[in-house]
Amino acid sequence: MCDASDFAVGAVLGQRVEKHFWPIHYAIKTMTQAEINYTTTEKEMLAVVYAFKNFHSYLIMNKSIVYTDHSTLKYLFSKKDAKARLFRWILLLKEFDFKVIDTKGAENYAADHLSRLETPYENIFDPKEINENFPLKSLNKVAHQDPSTPWFADFANYHAGKFIIKGMTTQQKQKFFKDVRHYFWDNPYLFKACPDQIIHRCVAGQEAIDILKACHSRPTEGHYGANYIAKKVFDSGFYWPTIYKDAFELVKHCDSCQRQGNISQRDEMPQNSIQVFDYLLKWVEAKALPTNDARVVVKFLKSLFSRIETPKAIISDRGTHFCNDQFSRVMSKYGVIHHLSTTYHPQTSGQVEVTNRGLKQILERTVGENRALWSDKLEDALWAFRTAFKTPIGCTPYRLVYGKSCHLPLELEHNAFWF
Repeated sequence: MCDASDFAVGAVLGQRVEKHFWPIHYAIKTMTQAEINYTTTEKEMLAVVYAFKNFHSYLIMNKSIVYTDHSTLKYLFSKKDAKARLFRWILLLKEFDFKVIDTKGAENYAADHLSRLETPYENIFDPKEINENFPLKSLNKVAHQDPSTPWFADFANYHAGKFIIKGMTTQQKQKFFKDVRHYFWDNPYLFKACPDQIIHRCVAGQEAIDILKACHSRPTEGHYGANYIAKKVFDSGFYWPTIYKDAFELVKHCDSCQRQGNISQRDEMPQNSIQVFDYLLKWVEAKALPTNDARVVVKFLKSLFSRIETPKAIISDRGTHFCNDQFSRVMSKYGVIHHLSTTYHPQTSGQVEVTNRGLKQILERTVGENRALWSDKLEDALWAFRTAFKTPIGCTPYRLVYGKSCHLPLELEHNAFWF
């Protein structure tokens, strides 16, 4: 069944069993401004075309009957001098096997009702008339937009109910439909499919600020800079247009970042730290140890070999905890080649030095006033480092090792899209 009114078209897919029509699916479409200007015959034909497009998977390769209360459609398919628009639609419908049956309006009640819903423009935003007597408060609200309205409201209204703002120019409509195709609605949230193959949930207002703070100030986030925070927000599955600007403002006003102090050698005592860095994956392992003799170092490396894998080679400095018989025997046992860095040439282990400096900066921003407790924050600092974007590899070390992004607590709190 198909029918059209002055502002909408309706279609009903159904099956007739013993003279009774059993509906299967309903469809309705509000006409665009151009379609409203169509003739009656064109509107009725538009309803038929819309029905076949909408129910294409059911009707293709099957015989079907089109019930309409517009008798002209019966003869339209045999006319050879139809208008160009109608002729295109006729060619479009040639792939379907159907016949048109003229029926009374009372018998076409289902489609007729869909096309004649009351108050059809109830949910379309009519532009307000210009009032030159606006008070200053109202003018500021118009100039800076109502902060209570999310930036994605127009996209959400379109996907949730096919509602669009009335009165847009042709250029505005083209831009709107070009942008809106990248979004989809999954009640009650709007999501955006981005080129990085991550589906982001659209957020706004205070929720966006809370997500930024979580990606910057939580113990496992490391108080990184604006670009790192923005990338972590994207990896966590959230999006809003001003994310880089908001991240910059947050870092600029972060109290912990401005108060950053140094962890001195005195603060490090009596703990010693050992770091293991993978040059390819940018993965780092570190542990606070009571001593740094050969026995403790060998025990730490053995635990890494059992959890990760045995490396082909290890590069270390010339400390006594690496240059000894016990360490050499263990390396020989596991078939690991041991290389020593050049004396007084730290550039040999340049990436390790950079990693140590990065971990130290994270600890200095997160330990608080009692800097002697840095070892308690070491695991959080490692988490922050492993889940931070690294330019040389184009992703996070965690993603490179495990093949997926690390799910952070804020993704659960703010309902990110998981798949």
